[in-house]
Amino acid sequence: MHDIIEDTDATYDDIKKMFGDEVAELVEGVTKLSKLELASDHARQTENLKKFILAISKDVRVLLVKLADRLHNMRTLQFIKQPAKRERISRETLDIYAPLARAIGMHRICEELEELAFKHLNPRARDAIIRRLDVLRSEQGGAITTVSGEINRCLSEAGIASRVYGREKHPYSIWRKLQRKSIGFAQMSDIYAFRVIVDTEEDCYRTLGVIHRTWPAAPGRFKDYISTPKRNNYRSLHTTIIGPRGVRIELQIRTETMDRVAEEGVAAHWRYKDKSYGYDDTAAAEAGGRDPFANIRQLVQLMDEGDVDELVEHAKLEMFLEQAFVFTPKGTLISLPRGAMPLDFAYALHTDIGDTTVGVKINGELRPLRTPLNNGDVVEIIRGGKPNVPADWESLTITGRARSAIRRRFRQTNKQEYARLGRASLDQTFERVGRSRDEVSLRPALDRFAVATEEDLFESIGRGRTSPHAVLETVFPALKESELADAAARAPLDGRRAAGLHVRGAKLTAGTELRFAECCNPVPGDRIVGIDEPGSVGITVHAIDCPRLAEFEGQEQLWRDLQWTPEASRNTISHARLTATIRNAPGVLGQACTIIGESGGNILNLEMKKSHQDYFDVDFDIEVKDARHLTHIAAALRACPNVEEVDRARR
Repeated sequence: MHDIIEDTDATYDDIKKMFGDEVAELVEGVTKLSKLELASDHARQTENLKKFILAISKDVRVLLVKLADRLHNMRTLQFIKQPAKRERISRETLDIYAPLARAIGMHRICEELEELAFKHLNPRARDAIIRRLDVLRSEQGGAITTVSGEINRCLSEAGIASRVYGREKHPYSIWRKLQRKSIGFAQMSDIYAFRVIVDTEEDCYRTLGVIHRTWPAAPGRFKDYISTPKRNNYRSLHTTIIGPRGVRIELQIRTETMDRVAEEGVAAHWRYKDKSYGYDDTAAAEAGGRDPFANIRQLVQLMDEGDVDELVEHAKLEMFLEQAFVFTPKGTLISLPRGAMPLDFAYALHTDIGDTTVGVKINGELRPLRTPLNNGDVVEIIRGGKPNVPADWESLTITGRARSAIRRRFRQTNKQEYARLGRASLDQTFERVGRSRDEVSLRPALDRFAVATEEDLFESIGRGRTSPHAVLETVFPALKESELADAAARAPLDGRRAAGLHVRGAKLTAGTELRFAECCNPVPGDRIVGIDEPGSVGITVHAIDCPRLAEFEGQEQLWRDLQWTPEASRNTISHARLTATIRNAPGVLGQACTIIGESGGNILNLEMKKSHQDYFDVDFDIEVKDARHLTHIAAALRACPNVEEVDRARR
């Protein structure tokens, strides 16, 4: 019944009358998400997404039905003849449905949705990864086959009943890791993994001990998601061992219940209870997991603090990243994405704490706000008296909640500043004709310029959207033309000029000359800093990891905080350089150039460097939109079997 409201003349009231409130609410909730897809009007799209998230926060079965519907659509997507429509549906699947499936722990559905979408969005990369997997399978298949029997034998001798089965990492998971970690195919250690299923939680830890005594463990590759489950309720022990013939193999050790939750998420505890059908929270608690609906509630918080684009982007970001577990001084566990920084921690506690943060202590020591948090860190936030959110704070966060809160606070501060500027501009214009705001109502101006309040009018003037002279003419229609002309001739600078200008994405004071350093050549999306070098004209912009910045260490008066505006990646084309190590064979260079072109990059120049018997190095100078676009091109090259390494080069 999920498409009835959307595809037929039946209404919500019809369904409610025939099947009751519960079924009607579910069908309406699914219909709202269907309307979200490709809504042409941005405001309507935002409202539909808000309604849908509220619906699934009340009854997650709305999401379960929609996921099943989308999975069926993706399985039959090849029958749609229009390539653009297939691409649009696949992109929606990756942007909306797969992250939501991951959020409630439904790994099996999430993984299949990703694979099917990847097949239509980037078939070339997928085929390249499949070919590499075929080669790897032929080279290491014998060693992998023996592992299952060896593990079973060792555990049986230790008196542990177990079930062992292997799995190969899916192409999309490999692709995502190549993009996220900027590594080559040969450097991946978890292409093959084995799941060891045992009876009890105690057996999980006993199994870990037996395996580590039998094979050497890879350093830094152990993760305990049993004592600290993931946010989607995933629980398991992860370790990587050096198995037979030196093959690195990842092991996941869990019970049958943990395995069911890992694959089915909230559906693993969905059953009849007290004569009603729903989520059995008692069974979930007994299984030792967390609240699986916490992720949905986080989406509701993001919805309150950001727009629809931020919501989708941050939902994907937080659900794809690995986790770090840190503690408050009182011992409360806070789960954050890997790479999170102190401001992410502060905003995870409360928005007011984040807004008033002035410093941080990590494990009892004062540390910079740029410090990444590690597992087990004890974090103490030092607060000031009043909210103070600098514009560059967004670069010190990675979580959606923190970034949305910072943007909201910054928008509020910005609005107040523009309103102050607009009010002063309007008062000066009135004074030039001997008038005052106190002697007249601004209601005619509010109506003419379609704003709700006087503050909104002042802000519009401050931003340069509304002329103070036009407001003067509206509220004093009886003024003589000569007076109006005199006021216009002597009008102050409009808000856009007084508030600063945007130069290729960096916000600077009007008149400041801007140069981008050739040593690091930053592009939109890179973290940047400005250096006001003595004896030079203007400010030189460097990437934050540029080696040249070491020359200015300790000279704080030369440093300027800069950041890209939202228009930067939309309206600019930047130049960047990639260095690739490529197999020395006929046609391989042309293949690499084709990959760059198909990824949307434009090659400006290429230079052959070192040449060896089997490989050669080549520099590609490429036009790209931003840092994310450059990362996408690099990942596409790494997926090619004839490309060994790809790195971003600094001139």
